[in-house]
Amino acid sequence: MLYRALRPLLFALDPEKAHGLSLKSLDALARFGIASLAATSAPRVPVRVMGLDFPNPVGLAAGLDKDGKHIDGLAALGFGFLEIGAVTPRAQPGNPPPRLFRLPEAEALINRLGFNNDGVEALTENIRRSRYRGILGINVGKNFDTPNEHAADDYVACLRKVYPHASFVTANVSSPNTKDLRTLQHAGRLDALLAALVAERDSLAKQHGKRVPLAVKVAPDLDEPGIEAIADRVAARGIDAVIATNTTASRDGVGHLRASREPGGLSGAPLRALATAVVGRLRRQLPASVAVIGVGGIASAADAREKLDAGANLVQLYTALVYRGPGLVGEIVRGLASQGQAR
Repeated sequence: MLYRALRPLLFALDPEKAHGLSLKSLDALARFGIASLAATSAPRVPVRVMGLDFPNPVGLAAGLDKDGKHIDGLAALGFGFLEIGAVTPRAQPGNPPPRLFRLPEAEALINRLGFNNDGVEALTENIRRSRYRGILGINVGKNFDTPNEHAADDYVACLRKVYPHASFVTANVSSPNTKDLRTLQHAGRLDALLAALVAERDSLAKQHGKRVPLAVKVAPDLDEPGIEAIADRVAARGIDAVIATNTTASRDGVGHLRASREPGGLSGAPLRALATAVVGRLRRQLPASVAVIGVGGIASAADAREKLDAGANLVQLYTALVYRGPGLVGEIVRGLASQGQAR
């Protein structure tokens, strides 16, 4: 495949520069209508989740396209849905570089990007310019300098701005790279945040004549009581989905690799089993009306099926694209189609 030949060249570059170059190249291929050079076809494997009709259950995880600059190029890869962001009310640079590290031996990444983005106004303008009309999730967060006591104000401000453009909106309370953000997963703070989001969503639904589903993205490092508390608050507040999971602070299985010493969130193959376990626990705790979206270590149709069998309704990937290339999306969807209809 083309990507297999190009990967050594990309891996010779700084990871963040390679990321930007890859996306710009994908945009160019899509613009000229030759994205098939990078991607492979994805059959329809339709599934209805959150009241939305997905052409297949394989989505792009948030974080790859933070500002929605590359929507059309990414859509050409065959995803059943895209999630862009995380976006914050105001633009912010994130943490200083270097802040993205490859662990090739483990097919993993460590990032400490820190919600770097151009702000919600820039993101909505990029969405307006895109041609994509498929299912678009938008992941929202708080600015790094907003105290947790006022975090709900940032999430609500983003929700208002993205609402007309979003198929669903995700509250990211689980990035390990914004100081104290994960404390928003604690039951009391989470309940207050979800209550504010649901109240604003219900008001916006009347204003816009459409109800946009809400999701919350959680960490893989939660203990059983923590998962139970989140499931309880999600169900009580009428949240539509839980995305499980974000990156992990754990270094299990990669501690012998030099890059593992870098602080940040670990993603990729080492996260697979941990994320699948959280998916299963959430599915057992949540009512059937609340969807679970499985993320973490998906690099094959078998990995996707593992998440679906654990109770996920949809799956998302990101890190495996770095190691396997853009043809992976169609490969996974075809694998799921050959196994029979996804959940």
